[in-house]
Amino acid sequence: MADGVLAIHSRRRREEAESGSAGTARGYASRVTPEEVGQYAESLAQVKRKGTEARPAWYVHDRLVVRLHDPNTLVIRVPMSKRESLLETYSDSFGVPPSMEAHHKVEAYLDRAQPGAVRVAIDLAWEMQSR
Repeated sequence: MADGVLAIHSRRRREEAESGSAGTARGYASRVTPEEVGQYAESLAQVKRKGTEARPAWYVHDRLVVRLHDPNTLVIRVPMSKRESLLETYSDSFGVPPSMEAHHKVEAYLDRAQPGAVRVAIDLAWEMQSR
């Protein structure tokens, strides 16, 4: 994806998530599914699915973007400089357990995460890992 297109794509996703229109306006269910995560991740340039059937993961240039930790939890790589803002803006969607505090990661809780918030986090991970 060209840089300009990516910037527009990412900005649109962030605006949708912030306005609360992401997901609901397009008829998506309020719960994010692992299948939707995979479809979105694989729509990003050069992302490849790896992992196992039970724990799929998506990588760009062999660098983790997002992985399914358990049926209800994603682990998403995010820049430390953006993590706190992400947690404050979408406190119901994300968390950082003590074991991840020193890492560039957040957990997304699929049973309550806003679809747009998950896409924003995946976009941040993709941008960070594709460099």
